Amino acid sequence: MNRSLYELRKSTIQIGKIYFWTATIRNWHNLLGDDDFKEVITGSLDHLSKNGLIDVFGLVIMPNHIHLIWRLNNMNGKELPSASFTKYAAHQFKKMLPPNELIKYYVDAANKTYEFWQRDSLATDLYTPSVAYQKLDYIHLNPMGHKWNLVTDPSDYEFSSASFYEKGNTPFSFLKHLGEEF
Repeated sequence: MNRSLYELRKSTIQIGKIYFWTATIRNWHNLLGDDDFKEVITGSLDHLSKNGLIDVFGLVIMPNHIHLIWRLNNMNGKELPSASFTKYAAHQFKKMLPPNELIKYYVDAANKTYEFWQRDSLATDLYTPSVAYQKLDYIHLNPMGHKWNLVTDPSDYEFSSASFYEKGNTPFSFLKHLGEEF
């Protein structure tokens, strides 16, 4: 069976399992390069966490994508919290962007005018501690990748959970330690 890349990346998430999850900004635009847009992400995660809908164990917010290690605990009405998360962020992005930037995200669709997220979020079930910590290391090293070179030490990247794990800092109140789950 020959499947397209889209079909290979299309993932589903089940309530109660811990996943490594990646969401990418449409067309790999660097929308999240501005800290105000990153704060939309952290604010949404904080809100969903405080309402018991998710647990977040790791994150990194890069200029054009995010990686999370999280668990969805309950539905948010009729939708998964992951859908609520991307929908809320998209509404906020739309309000924040000037018209000349907003046009980059225009789509001619029946149900929306703008699309900020690529439709191929990746969810990988973290079924063992070794797989979970491998993904945690991956997201913490992401800002140091040769493409980005954003920091020389992972714990120096502000929009990451690296300092939480390496130095015991709690930059985000919603973070939970992965070690408590495995």
